[in-house]
Amino acid sequence: MTSLHAEPETAFAEHRAAALLSGELEGAGFAVRRGVAGLPTAFTARSGEGRPVVAFPLEYDALPGLGHACGHNLIAAAGLGAALVVDAVRDGAPGSVLAVGTPAEEGGGGKALEVEAGVFDGVDAALMFHPGVYDWARAPLTAQEQYRVAFKGRAAHPTGSPTEGIDALAALVELFNVVSALGRRLPQGSHVQGIITHGGTATNIVPEYAEGRFGLRALTTAALDELAAQLRTAAEGVALATGTEVTVERASVRYEHFRDSSVLSERFAGHLDRAGITLTPPVPGVYLGSSDIGNVSGRVPAIHPFVAIMDADGSDHTPEFAVAAASERARGVLLAVVEALACTAADVLRDAELRGRAWEDLRRAPA
Repeated sequence: MTSLHAEPETAFAEHRAAALLSGELEGAGFAVRRGVAGLPTAFTARSGEGRPVVAFPLEYDALPGLGHACGHNLIAAAGLGAALVVDAVRDGAPGSVLAVGTPAEEGGGGKALEVEAGVFDGVDAALMFHPGVYDWARAPLTAQEQYRVAFKGRAAHPTGSPTEGIDALAALVELFNVVSALGRRLPQGSHVQGIITHGGTATNIVPEYAEGRFGLRALTTAALDELAAQLRTAAEGVALATGTEVTVERASVRYEHFRDSSVLSERFAGHLDRAGITLTPPVPGVYLGSSDIGNVSGRVPAIHPFVAIMDADGSDHTPEFAVAAASERARGVLLAVVEALACTAADVLRDAELRGRAWEDLRRAPA
């Protein structure tokens, strides 16, 4: 925990963190594969053989300029500790313990890329926690992605030959107006936020090219797909009305919404309660952003509880939270979480009926 916090590394540059974590697991007898999914700072470490398989995703990227202001040093330490503990105490129980090094949660989508590469194939449960300002049994995490929208028009002098120009920037501004009107009738949890990334080169030239970047969020992945289709329709309509050409392209890895395995979350909460930390359901209508654990949770029963390391009047992604991620309170939470994760993993390995109910949870989850 301390070493990672002291030397923060940002997305896809977590070389020291990946080496430290994979080295610890290798020293404990885990079979380590580095560079999985074509990602230099990703790895897997496996102990045991065959099914069932319980996986611990380890996050270890930091935020630019803020260090571990999201507490990923604690996520990595918890997954590492739980993997080592459950492997040491499972007493010949069948199956495998798998630690998965997952880089670049902050925007790069390391888990999403690993899912596509098959890293989580054959896994029966993915168990992790996230430090925060709430003690919540599950994570209200939405789906999100970004799009690049580019309009192409025709340059002209705005006074010398104004009728010859086709203003690409005007088209982009009109798209913002349409998106604003669209936002007033979007369902709860959905929104579109955009910025202009290119708006022209000089004030005395009608812009022939303009580009914006739009971030989309929705409660479910299916709703996100619908929202993306609405953005595309709006952009194409503006292009038709203004005589411009438009290109709409996805500009980020898509993060799916989180599908909680309630049966496993309840089991984890029960184990954590023994340490005096009581988890409650999240506050209705409050959403805490997005994470690429959502992509894992659509394919594997998964948990992602929040456990508070500072009071609820604070927030992550702040300098204060970075300090809290190395505090004595965080250390106490970490020890309790390691035990609860390890106990939950042992339950998964030993209890076929529990695994069956977890898979049934996933089959019923909304798309």
